Amino acid sequence: MKAIWKDTVIAESTDTVVVEGNHYFPESSLNRAYVTFSNHKTMCPWKGQASYYSLIVAGEMNPDAVWYYADPKPEAAHIKGRVAFWKGVVVA
Repeated sequence: MKAIWKDTVIAESTDTVVVEGNHYFPESSLNRAYVTFSNHKTMCPWKGQASYYSLIVAGEMNPDAVWYYADPKPEAAHIKGRVAFWKGVVVA
């Protein structure tokens, strides 16, 4: 699987976990050259608190386009250390 934004591969892995239709990639597969900090956080009732990264490709920012659960609830322990994408990032 590849996560692509603006014709740029943001992450690539044969080891993804699908939860609620989203592919969670190993965090180690994330190309850090395109990742920047985000303060954004949300709460999921069964997974816990999600934190976010923003993407920067060719000088263009995609805020909060990557999310992860640093300390997921026990029911979501299998996605710890993984990241997922949205906001125009194509996963295929």
